[in-house]
Amino acid sequence: MGVFTRERDAPAAPSPVVHLARPGRPVLVTGTLSELTGPTSGLVELPLRLWWNPHRTFDLGQHTMLLWMYENVLREAVRVDELRTHLHGPTLTRLWPDLNLPRAVRAAWEARHPSLRRLAQAA
Repeated sequence: MGVFTRERDAPAAPSPVVHLARPGRPVLVTGTLSELTGPTSGLVELPLRLWWNPHRTFDLGQHTMLLWMYENVLREAVRVDELRTHLHGPTLTRLWPDLNLPRAVRAAWEARHPSLRRLAQAA
């Protein structure tokens, strides 16, 4: 009979799931929705790194432009401060079911914030 050690018999810890916004780039998700304190109205100009179009200004009063800006920031952000600066938690929650996001971006945010998943399922 062999001798079993705890390490050998213990089940392996599950590996964390890494969601990719695009190949080689993990999706960035904030710890809480309340830390998203970005603007809720007016004109917002995204930095070139987040939006590569010469017309980078979004009018948050226009629903389609608001959706478009949120989709781009969620997909392209690589620093938490980019999310905090450009997104607003309650607005993200309100828009969530209508956002057109890559599957991995949606999965990462819904895994961290189950309230978003519930909103999407209810829509």
